[in-house]
Amino acid sequence: MNTAFLTVYWRDMIRFRRFKPMLFSTLVQPILWMAFFGIGMSSNFDRFSQFVKLPPGIESVDYLTFMAAGVIAMTTLFTSLFGGISLLFDKRWGIMKEMLASPMPRTHILWGISLSGVTKALIQAALIMSFGLLIGVKFFSGYSAVEVLISLLGIAIFVTVFSLGFLFLSAGITMRLESMEGVQGIMTLLTMPLFFSSSALYPVEGFPSWLRAISVVNPLTYLVKGIRYFAIGEDFFAMGTHYTYSIYDVLLSLGFLTIFALLTYLFAWVTFRRACPGEGFGD
Repeated sequence: MNTAFLTVYWRDMIRFRRFKPMLFSTLVQPILWMAFFGIGMSSNFDRFSQFVKLPPGIESVDYLTFMAAGVIAMTTLFTSLFGGISLLFDKRWGIMKEMLASPMPRTHILWGISLSGVTKALIQAALIMSFGLLIGVKFFSGYSAVEVLISLLGIAIFVTVFSLGFLFLSAGITMRLESMEGVQGIMTLLTMPLFFSSSALYPVEGFPSWLRAISVVNPLTYLVKGIRYFAIGEDFFAMGTHYTYSIYDVLLSLGFLTIFALLTYLFAWVTFRRACPGEGFGD
């Protein structure tokens, strides 16, 4: 049995656990974001929402609950985009040359790094949801135990597919660059437009038409939609907007994320082949 995939996976997880500053920042930062920004802005937005007439029979969701789904998505985006940086460390320390020279299939390197990033994203999502419930986020309100388990599975699937897409993208970009500054610059350049053109913090219905068009092709918009469907429900009112999701909308969102992940995997696959010309990539 080829254990190369597990070796790459566990090596990256051990590095994540031992690098205490990275571990602390990636786990605590989203919690601080929700605690300070979420609670602070919630009081303001909820005050304004009092003057909005609710549609009859529709449950109103406070801003903290609305935003909590966006924080999970935001954290997943940041973790995934910067997940490929570990490959840059391997390149600079000469470890990547040893892995590429070994009989290990190149796909094992890519999948090992990517799935370790997915594990980190799922851990962070679980922590954010747990902390959110402690400070008053109304996830899974009125759900039975079975419905909660199904919803958690649905959120995990969305986080996994989305995270894989951006981890493949991150791995492909990292393998094409040599400097840490260059990688960080590109990742930072990508995160802000993706984050602020999505529905993570506010409804896209209030966007100008050109920004709304960008949100339609923004993968983060579809991740947020999936999380809100499973954590809040299919029919609710928040931020002056009536949200209705059908199972068709959710499947369409998952399909979009799956296609995105396949395209970024192809990009990473081609990049890895160019990194080791003449070698069997999938042998």
